[in-house]
Amino acid sequence: MPPARNRRHTQNRRPGGPRKTGRPQDLVRRTAFDVIRAVETRDAYANLLLPARLRDRGLTGRDAALATELTYGTLRGRGTYDAVLALCSDRELRRIDAPLLDVLRLGAHQILATRIPPHAAVGTTVELARSVTGPGQAKFANAVLRKVASRDMDAWLEIVAPAGADPTTRLSIAHSHPKWIVSALRDAVGPDEIDELLAADNARPRVTLVARPGRSTLEELHDAGAEPAPYSPYAAVLPEGDPAGIAAVNEGRAAVQDEASQMVTLALAEAPLDGPDARWADLCAGPGGKAGLLSAIATQRDARLLAADVQPHRAGLVRRAVDDRTGVVAADGTAPAWRPGSFDRVMVDAPCTGLGALRRRPEARWRRGPESVAELGPLQRALLTTALESVRPGGVVAYVTCSPHLAETQVVVDDVLRKRDDVERLDAPAVLKGLAPDLTGLGDGPYAQFWPHRHGTDAMFLALLRRT
Repeated sequence: MPPARNRRHTQNRRPGGPRKTGRPQDLVRRTAFDVIRAVETRDAYANLLLPARLRDRGLTGRDAALATELTYGTLRGRGTYDAVLALCSDRELRRIDAPLLDVLRLGAHQILATRIPPHAAVGTTVELARSVTGPGQAKFANAVLRKVASRDMDAWLEIVAPAGADPTTRLSIAHSHPKWIVSALRDAVGPDEIDELLAADNARPRVTLVARPGRSTLEELHDAGAEPAPYSPYAAVLPEGDPAGIAAVNEGRAAVQDEASQMVTLALAEAPLDGPDARWADLCAGPGGKAGLLSAIATQRDARLLAADVQPHRAGLVRRAVDDRTGVVAADGTAPAWRPGSFDRVMVDAPCTGLGALRRRPEARWRRGPESVAELGPLQRALLTTALESVRPGGVVAYVTCSPHLAETQVVVDDVLRKRDDVERLDAPAVLKGLAPDLTGLGDGPYAQFWPHRHGTDAMFLALLRRT
């Protein structure tokens, strides 16, 4: 029987709660575990939940960095780690309690993909298993993780993803992507670059900021520690630190926005049109990234933007990102309240599978299946059709998705335009190159596709369409 003092400590501890050992590392791992469980059980988004957990628990500096690495690394590598754990466990993975399986994945990431010494990774993970599931399961975790630690990652990959295996299976396990995503991305980028693209999906993304023109400047961001970015005239890269600690970001004059997102927004603003240029619209504006930049540019040109989103709470987020001249409404972009031909420029950032942002939202790869593409297709076509009806003759529409999946990009645009003879495709790569002469690798046109492994951005698709 443990000493009375230890019995009191155990009795006072909330079941399943973090052990109050006084060691920050325990709280770091418990924080990563809690976020991973929330992603699994509540469909939470790690990029939204983790910062809140770090603040609530007072984790900063190296502790916050480690918690972030453990969270995102475990979510990204789940497919690979499951293949290894399956060989190291005498139970089928589906028969392991879900919380314990997440602990084992967290341990496997520390052992195979970080600089944490294997014995320390095993020991701390076993303690976490004891805290979460009890001493009996901790013994099982110890046995499994010791087997994981018997080889390094390269040695395990030779076993679980051998060179002679079916190529899709090998890539799926080696790069921790579901098979259907591997197939879809290979169709989009081609067989020669698929390895490089999948590896880029698992790389830690840069934090890219946008200085909204007229509200902030690049100099202000550079003075706060950000560095120049290669393409957008309003972008800067933050190599480390919390973006919210920058005054311009905290005040909404600047924001976190991927550089490809900035470039497709600028392409709409710069695409050639015929006639007036005073009324702009964003039909799927939430949560406000592209709308914030469009709003700032429109104000400088004495144009006005109407930003719409079907969900009221997302429309509320848009209001925080735009200036006072911008109208924000909660409205269905497929059933608009405005008259046809009301706008000169229209943005459609269509809901999609998000396969282009797997670096930033690694859990998305496990959340969606191939059926999602078919489910979203009718909505994407309806939104693009509405946009083309909403723009006047001579005006321009930008159809954008954060996905390179052909069924969400080229196929959607081609299907909609097949039924119309009043729309022309503009050369999107040429418009983008006019904004950034060094920008290459976007495709041969008329559509443009950004890629993580080529451009260091999300895999953003752009079609520019002009009513004739």
